[in-house]
Amino acid sequence: MDDLATAPDLDAAMDRYRVELTGYCYRMLGSSFDAEDAVQDTFIRAWRSYEKFEGRSSLRSWLYRIATNVCLDLLTAGNKRARPMDLTAPQHQASAVLNERPEVTWLEPVPDGRVLPQHADPAELALAKDSVRLAFVAALQHLPAKQRAVLILREVLAWKADEVAQLLDTTVASVNSALQRARATLAARPPRESSPADPLDADQKDLLGRYVAAFEAYDINALASLLHEDAVLSMPPFDLWLQGPADIAAWHLNQGIGCKGSRLVATTANGLPAFGQYRPDPSGPGHTPWALQVLEISDGRITGLNAFLDTARWFPLFGLPERLP
Repeated sequence: MDDLATAPDLDAAMDRYRVELTGYCYRMLGSSFDAEDAVQDTFIRAWRSYEKFEGRSSLRSWLYRIATNVCLDLLTAGNKRARPMDLTAPQHQASAVLNERPEVTWLEPVPDGRVLPQHADPAELALAKDSVRLAFVAALQHLPAKQRAVLILREVLAWKADEVAQLLDTTVASVNSALQRARATLAARPPRESSPADPLDADQKDLLGRYVAAFEAYDINALASLLHEDAVLSMPPFDLWLQGPADIAAWHLNQGIGCKGSRLVATTANGLPAFGQYRPDPSGPGHTPWALQVLEISDGRITGLNAFLDTARWFPLFGLPERLP
């Protein structure tokens, strides 16, 4: 078998699958850090049991089997990651309350380079991006763990039913049944649409350029004009979320006024445009990290402003500068 490695070459052989395994574990767990830990655990387990691996399957299939078991072990406690919109009703700016929840509550962003293939054909890359978007991964969290695995393996990674059955030590009928139930659950609560072109088309690039100009100038009227009528602002680790241009604009002019004078540095997250936001440093010149903004866009408007505030975790993960001079 062409990817069956000898033990001394195992590290290099496994590393070929690191990105796709991280993407798989991220979809399963909804956490970028948990996904990387799961892949590392997968490689450790593979090393420990390599003498028992006799090449009855490909190395890739064997690693996916181990990774699936790692993820299922992590999910046995029933924990699932969420977005603020999954947990509470929208608030209004005038009466908004910031209620912080533990880190393990939240669906986390992930850098594209950690989970998306770098040399895939355009159609494959577009599918991969769709399957790591915040809304889709959040929808996956509503599925029982094994249904989640079946749906990802069958619908995202295009495994055959018999391959999934072998991986999960079950029957093809059981796999098909789990897939049908998973599809029904997602159909009952479809993920909020976000459909940037791949790559971004001219209109989307213009939209993002106008967003950056409006935000950095703190022209909130201009910013509000770019928002969809149902646009949502969320700020994990707080469970607060606001909906609609009026409330979002009012937030920026009141509780969020400290963002005035911010600068934005472009990046990508979850197949979506993103920015590192730096607020003016109150202690002196320069700007310090404040939020990782992940934008959802559809039909020429911004539908989601996701501001992840734990910059001590996100900025190093995304390779963003510690401060701006």
